[in-house]
Amino acid sequence: MTETADFTLTSGENGDTLVFSGPMTVATLGGLDARLREIETPIARIDLADVPMMDTVGAWTCWRLSRDTGAEIVHPCEAAERLIGALEKVDDGGEPTQAGGLPVWLRVPAKVGDTVFGLAAGAVEVLGFFGQMLLATWGLLRHPGRFRFNALVHQMELVGVNALAIVGLMSFLVGIVIAQQGAVQLRQFGAEVYTVNLVGRLTLRELGILMTAIMVAGRSGSAFAAQLGTMKLNEEIDAMRTIGVSPMEALVLPRILATVLMLPVLGVYSAVVGIIGGAFLSSLTLDIPFFSFLARIREVVPVHDVWVGLFKGPVFGLIVSVAGCYQGMQVKANAEEVGLRTTSAVVMAIFTVIVLDAFFAVFFTEVGWG
Repeated sequence: MTETADFTLTSGENGDTLVFSGPMTVATLGGLDARLREIETPIARIDLADVPMMDTVGAWTCWRLSRDTGAEIVHPCEAAERLIGALEKVDDGGEPTQAGGLPVWLRVPAKVGDTVFGLAAGAVEVLGFFGQMLLATWGLLRHPGRFRFNALVHQMELVGVNALAIVGLMSFLVGIVIAQQGAVQLRQFGAEVYTVNLVGRLTLRELGILMTAIMVAGRSGSAFAAQLGTMKLNEEIDAMRTIGVSPMEALVLPRILATVLMLPVLGVYSAVVGIIGGAFLSSLTLDIPFFSFLARIREVVPVHDVWVGLFKGPVFGLIVSVAGCYQGMQVKANAEEVGLRTTSAVVMAIFTVIVLDAFFAVFFTEVGWG
């Protein structure tokens, strides 16, 4: 039968002494705490001479009594002395701090300031990552035999070939929406025929490559961040460095190069499917024959619109892939950070792509390719 803890009160000239006996552990204290709270007489000392064993619960019981009554703890065993001393260090005696820290009217400016400083530090880290990427590229140019061609082909399949279905479906529906909404507005002026111009120029110049970049950011950019983050968390990347393999050359560069090569192809494919979607709707609702719509595209869309879309493709591909790989390589702590970094990679890529697309729109208009 397990021995239980107990206590007795003895009176003395300098006050009462609370004498504990038996092991004071979580399994033996039982209802001792409730009996201790019923003591009304002042306690001067807590005697632990008859306590052969004590765990954290027993130590907390003694320490709380000592704190609340001012009693001195005497004759503790080595374990009791160590545990009670640890509890005394935890209790600094200070006043509890206000929940939330700063007052309400200062929290928003403080949060904005932290975000600004975080963006500045993040920009420096991205530049450092870009520099490492350039150094790895230079190393591969000097030693082409180290380039992993099989990894590049595999990533091109994942980024490009496997995305054809979802990108095609999205582009086809976007082309239908552009044609339908454009025709509704142009019909007011009797200019439904200009729906061809609207669909052709908008898909080839802007929406084809932009929507594709956003889709690739959500699909492949997030995959890059999750894959590299998981490898970082499992110390696989550290193991690669240990055996003399550069993670930049083996993991990052094939993903970046595959995205830079495949995004222009996907952009052209997206624009073509979008035009087909517009032609399909026009043949049904605008009485414009399907092949007549496609033939007129060649007449109304200038060639430089195609070049604008092709120029944006590699740039957007670089942004999406660098964002995904950078965020994945920043994972350090736990599995939760993998999810946070994956989300950050998608947000970072889409935001940067949209900002650059706005810049390109103004730039190409100013140089006469509007």
